[in-house]
Amino acid sequence: MALPIEDYALISDCHSAALVGRDGSIDWLCLPRYDSASLFGALLGDENHGRWLLAPAEEQATATRSYQGDTFVLSTIWTTSTGQVEVLDFMPHGDRRADLVRRVRGISGSVHMTQDLRIRFGYATTMPWVRQLQGESMRGLIAIAGPDAIVVRGPELRASDHRHVSHFDVVAGQTIDAQLTWYPSEREIPPAIDIDAALASTCAWWQNWASSCSHEGPLRAQVVRSLLVLRALTHEKTGGIVAAATTSLPEQTDGTRNWDYRYVWLRDASLTLEVLLSHGYEVEANDWRAWLLRAIAGDPADVQIMYGLSGERYLPERELTSLPGYNGASPVRVGNGAVDQFQSDVIGEVMVALHAARVAGVRETKFSWPLQRALMSFLEKNWRRADQGIWEVRGPAREFTHSRVMVWAAFDRAVRGIEECGLDGPLERWKALRAEVRADIETRGFDRKRNSYVQYYGSTAVDASLLVLPQVGFCAPTDPRMLGTVAAIEADLLHSGLLLRYRTVSAVDGLPPGEHPFLACSFWLVEQYAGSGRLEDATELMNTLVGFVNDVGMLSEEYDVTNGHQMGNTPQALAHLALVRAADAIVAALAAQETATSTVRGVLL
Repeated sequence: MALPIEDYALISDCHSAALVGRDGSIDWLCLPRYDSASLFGALLGDENHGRWLLAPAEEQATATRSYQGDTFVLSTIWTTSTGQVEVLDFMPHGDRRADLVRRVRGISGSVHMTQDLRIRFGYATTMPWVRQLQGESMRGLIAIAGPDAIVVRGPELRASDHRHVSHFDVVAGQTIDAQLTWYPSEREIPPAIDIDAALASTCAWWQNWASSCSHEGPLRAQVVRSLLVLRALTHEKTGGIVAAATTSLPEQTDGTRNWDYRYVWLRDASLTLEVLLSHGYEVEANDWRAWLLRAIAGDPADVQIMYGLSGERYLPERELTSLPGYNGASPVRVGNGAVDQFQSDVIGEVMVALHAARVAGVRETKFSWPLQRALMSFLEKNWRRADQGIWEVRGPAREFTHSRVMVWAAFDRAVRGIEECGLDGPLERWKALRAEVRADIETRGFDRKRNSYVQYYGSTAVDASLLVLPQVGFCAPTDPRMLGTVAAIEADLLHSGLLLRYRTVSAVDGLPPGEHPFLACSFWLVEQYAGSGRLEDATELMNTLVGFVNDVGMLSEEYDVTNGHQMGNTPQALAHLALVRAADAIVAALAAQETATSTVRGVLL
């Protein structure tokens, strides 16, 4: 049985990622990419679906975890009745290989350790052919199944009922290493790596990256860790940013809202880009824009809302029978049916992000502005189309207010690209369309009786995505219409102090009702509070939300307030980028408050 979601820690080499449980078991690993088939899939089943356990044999052993500084080198300190050891788990960065290292270091006394290795390629569909490594001084196993192969070097492993186990003692001052390397099965076995060198270079790379963070505030540690998570979810070679490292972690216990997030959503990636840009990371902006140009090259009518890491378009959703699901929550899905949806807001998110890049000093290329003009030409003809919206509803297409606001944002950034940056384009036409879209929203997307914007045209319900309106400049956070919308959102969507996305009982999404509060939405509310003078409310809610971060700084998609558990795919990029934005908003509000106080003092003097 899998652990609670918050009991997992992420390690990554910026090509893929693994989840390491508090019990010392790696229960999720897909190689060589985030979206590859799992070889350890216990997260979505049990130990027989693949795992790599490395921990003290003593059942009463206790563990404390942390990352080594601003890195993804995970340190677990195990304390037993006979001694203490440290286990370092990391995926070496920058070696153009798919490696995972587990280093055991004796701290005091002597600790009896156990390994339990269960390799299950292809989402636990394939039991590999395993043989002992020959011709090397280091012991090891080679496991092969179809196109996949791994070599595991370290303490001697012996076969035992479709698994491989070992037991060894570690004394103070002793170091014992184990390393796993994936490789295409048709190639030669890769040589062992120099673990000391790999550890040093990996730590240095992560720490150097994190040192560029420009945020200063009371939550700097959480902001830096969230930015690191966003970088860990960014594929170094392609520039694609996955929405999360996992698939099918349920949004509700025993529920069916289980989706595959290991792909690049234009929306989530654009929002991530904005956050990285605002904290000084222009290299990632260039990489992502290059990815975007490749991914959506061609007819703008063929633009998708999501792609594979290299820009793959064919991502059909299918259900796996080989994995029973996280604690039995089925189905387990690979691929995502939302790939075929029309969501007009994504063009807005892309245009907002690319304009932010321009403002930050990222120069347009020969192809980047023509691409944006092509997107705008498509939007000119299609902005009135109903869509599936930001939440990718599987019910009927509707005219969602958030989607229309993002259409407005697209025309706004296109206009500003011409007026502020000297780019060419049909300025007057886009200005007229911007005004027309705004009038449409104010007329059909606003409920005068309730003094609130609505979820979709013709509805009286609200949606947490309406909190994005001030973020993209459609209105000020202090606008009376926005304040009325916030009051309606608080009345309808607050659940135990946190925000739901919308009321699922309305059946707007075509799915069975029920889900937990969506963490990104609550961070949006923090940002709104901070921007509208409710700094005390913003700080109180922010402190509550930061309290849901696990022991190593990770957040999943949702939070089960009743049972105190994270829910949904993890770590989720949207939750972490929303945390960063909320922290920035509080810092800005504090600064504005201090400036106002200083001004008043100056007048009085």
